[in-house]
Amino acid sequence: MSASERAREMALSAAQAAADKKAQDIVIIDVAEQMVITDAFVLASAPNERQVQAIVDAIEEALVSLPEKAKPVRREGERSGRWVLLDYVDIVVHVQHTEEREFYALDRLWKDCPTIPFVDRALVEAE
Repeated sequence: MSASERAREMALSAAQAAADKKAQDIVIIDVAEQMVITDAFVLASAPNERQVQAIVDAIEEALVSLPEKAKPVRREGERSGRWVLLDYVDIVVHVQHTEEREFYALDRLWKDCPTIPFVDRALVEAE
């Protein structure tokens, strides 16, 4: 079983909000087959703590603006700004400082899971 439509909608909205704030290496991983507690991980990174926080703020704003509003049930790591986790139950968003992203390598940890394709709309509009 793959990620639900709701999880896909939330993940793609979160990814676009991150892209709008110049997040790097945005990946959506469908973990529904491997985990019972969530359907998808959204991974994004930024080169500094201030940008990590800006990306987190943009994601929260985007998901609360969805027709079926979404607010995180849990939020961790905001104080340090190196790795912020937003748990929306259907999806879990990880916004990491570039160094944390390389060190913890969540992409490699979940490499056997399929990804959900995401293309930044700014790249599509530029063509």
